[in-house]
Amino acid sequence: MEVKQIPTTDFTGEIKIGNSRIPCAVLYPETNPIRVIVQREIVGLLTGTKKGGFERYLKPKNLQKYLPVKFKDKPLSDCVQTFKYKGRLAQAFEGSDLIDICQMYMRARTDKNLLETQIPLAVQSEIIVFAFAKTGIIATIDEVTGFDTVRERLALNNLLEKYITEEIRKLYRQFPDKFYQLIFKLNGWSYDEKSIKKRPGIVGKWTNEIIYCRFPKGILGKLQEKNPVLNTGHRKYKHYQFLTKEIGIPELQQYISNAIFLMEASSNWRNFWRLLARATGKEYQGDIFEDQ
Repeated sequence: MEVKQIPTTDFTGEIKIGNSRIPCAVLYPETNPIRVIVQREIVGLLTGTKKGGFERYLKPKNLQKYLPVKFKDKPLSDCVQTFKYKGRLAQAFEGSDLIDICQMYMRARTDKNLLETQIPLAVQSEIIVFAFAKTGIIATIDEVTGFDTVRERLALNNLLEKYITEEIRKLYRQFPDKFYQLIFKLNGWSYDEKSIKKRPGIVGKWTNEIIYCRFPKGILGKLQEKNPVLNTGHRKYKHYQFLTKEIGIPELQQYISNAIFLMEASSNWRNFWRLLARATGKEYQGDIFEDQ
């Protein structure tokens, strides 16, 4: 039987709600960030006492119609995250679970379905929800744990891995001759097989603008980093040789196909840029693209 590894994290902190400080953390920050709040502290925050588990607060029959789907028909142990916190094991709810639980009590109170002993829980739930109303619970946890300072960098790294392969792939040519033939035609340049293979340098710049800049932000920069310009003035590889077969190459082919379609519908190079700008939701700037 495989033993599940207990996660640890450097991203821990405390959320201040009234006079209470609630420990929280971001687990698996580099792969699939999960924002959590220590369960014991949630019990104390809602009930005023940290003794006992939280499961008994989810079992009353009058609350079942309001119970968050995540907690229905399963033991509480299946709904919590276990991790190491300050050298000890801790069980935690996801941050969004806390809001769902609070809304459970608030909806039940609105429907006048609470027992008298549950009314204080609804009052405290409202205090908690309003405490996060301005920034949201995820943003709050990210801030107090320090995860917000690295979140964008880690997210970009994960995105790059989906598009860019670590090893150079020997792929067949991805750009058809037609792509370059249309560029020559719309610019009024004469072309043949030789001229298309030895293209003016500006064509490389246009290819970046037309195709690679349509990938998510950061992809082109990473490709240029992996495939730098050599002393000869050329790159050793084609950018597309670094794209993954699963995501990068299919999107590349889609962008090339779209560009060819717009080129065929254009009367000249300036008209093509106008159509491309409209198709991609960008403003047309002739002075940038027409500097030949």
